[in-house]
Amino acid sequence: MVDLGCWPGGWLQVAAAAVGPTGRVVGVDLAPIEPPLDLANVVAIAGDLSQEPVIERVLSELGGPAEVLLCDAAPKLTGVRATDRAREEALLEAIAALAARLLRPGGALLVKLFDSPEADAAAKALGRRFERSQGLRPEASRKGTSEKYLLARGFKG
Repeated sequence: MVDLGCWPGGWLQVAAAAVGPTGRVVGVDLAPIEPPLDLANVVAIAGDLSQEPVIERVLSELGGPAEVLLCDAAPKLTGVRATDRAREEALLEAIAALAARLLRPGGALLVKLFDSPEADAAAKALGRRFERSQGLRPEASRKGTSEKYLLARGFKG
């Protein structure tokens, strides 16, 4: 399992429990996890996934493409709607490109989105690369938030 934008480490802990002691979770974020997690089946990498050596290290740590790709990352917000939407769209496009490298055929994706026409269009394009996809808004989400998630299964490659 891969967790993109893994800081501060909460999803890494949940993923580690989900895959069990024989599974492997690799998290990547620009910011290091502090304090480091003491979990034998988790590797947290501080790095930029736009850099080829970081992608290669993720694949090496996993032993190949992942069955599940998680992404709770969000772009740094400026408060300027057009800029923030463009940054989110760019992040979703980067995730789509990374999925082709990091996710095995048949795999699953869970990615955070924000309500906007740009995010909806990018999510639709991303969803077409899977057999099934759906938007979700967890009950635990704060009231009034624009956060939602795209859950996609059956990666076509």
